[in-house]
Amino acid sequence: MIEALIESNNSELMQGSKRTAPVVLSTRIRLARNLAGTPFPQRVNLSQRRDVLSDCVSRISRIDEMDSGNFFELDKLSDLEKQVLLERHLISKELIEGSEGCGVYINAKQTCSVMINEEDHLRIQFLKTGFNLKSLWKRINFFDDAIDEHLSLAYSQDLGYLTACPTNLGTGLRASVMMHLPGLVLTENMEKVTRAVAQLGITVRGHFGEGSDATGHIFQISNQQTLGECEVDILDRLGNVLKSIIDQELNARFKFYEDQPAGLRDQIGRAYGVIQNAYVLSSNEAMHLLSFLRLAVDFDFLPETCRAEVDRMFIECQPGHIQYEVKSDITPELRDTARAAKLRAALLKLPPLSFDNSSESK
Repeated sequence: MIEALIESNNSELMQGSKRTAPVVLSTRIRLARNLAGTPFPQRVNLSQRRDVLSDCVSRISRIDEMDSGNFFELDKLSDLEKQVLLERHLISKELIEGSEGCGVYINAKQTCSVMINEEDHLRIQFLKTGFNLKSLWKRINFFDDAIDEHLSLAYSQDLGYLTACPTNLGTGLRASVMMHLPGLVLTENMEKVTRAVAQLGITVRGHFGEGSDATGHIFQISNQQTLGECEVDILDRLGNVLKSIIDQELNARFKFYEDQPAGLRDQIGRAYGVIQNAYVLSSNEAMHLLSFLRLAVDFDFLPETCRAEVDRMFIECQPGHIQYEVKSDITPELRDTARAAKLRAALLKLPPLSFDNSSESK
């Protein structure tokens, strides 16, 4: 059912965009919205939930951003199809768990997805490669205005947008940036950074958000506070913290390379060698190895043109994508074999490592 979406060459995160950047893989902004006069999704029966779904889909389809987009009812998707959408960050684990009467509308470029009947009636999210808080806010704010024209939203003059969870009350805004932070991990400073930003109302999570692990040295960093600040102030505060983390990450990389130049080259060389020769790779090990290939690009041991390919493989090495490509139900062991074969083939497109290059990380 999702074949056209998966095979599309327009996907923001999968098309090998030239907008990929060091440290920051992608930016995402999400808005929580609910319909006025309608109980929150947890309080409605299935018939009411389906009415909300039908009404929202009809209105959303009229918005220009969703022209040529795809709508999927979650209970009509296979578990594998749901997993693939999750791995592309187009739906959430919470939406999967409430499949019946739930849906998602995804635009053609896979930069916008609107989840219907997740924790709130609407979870609108926009994503983009690289560090793009301001430009992404302009786009989602415009889309939110269009939603407001087509649907009556639950809003209080005193509290702002009303949401199922009090932590989203007010603006309903969550902005997150996917960051590649091997320097802070290798120098054992990641925990210190996590504690410091928590005091500023910023949270650090794993690759797939709350409760997930930071595989491949990839972390999601986002705002916690949604009430009492306007959207621009929230994004400015988050942006300043993220710029500080980027600086700390780059400094940590320089320090590690300065202290252990042979050690860093060894880890990068081993990662390249394992991918080149391994016949069995778990998703966690693949992410770890790809992290060092991305670091090789940052240090000019691989050309900049390789970054997009590595970033794409971060997604394509996930279990759902491997299983989907095989087109048959296979065991985890066979999936690990298929993953290793895929990464070996991908590495053939890259040039060999060149440790003669010693320019600073960008």
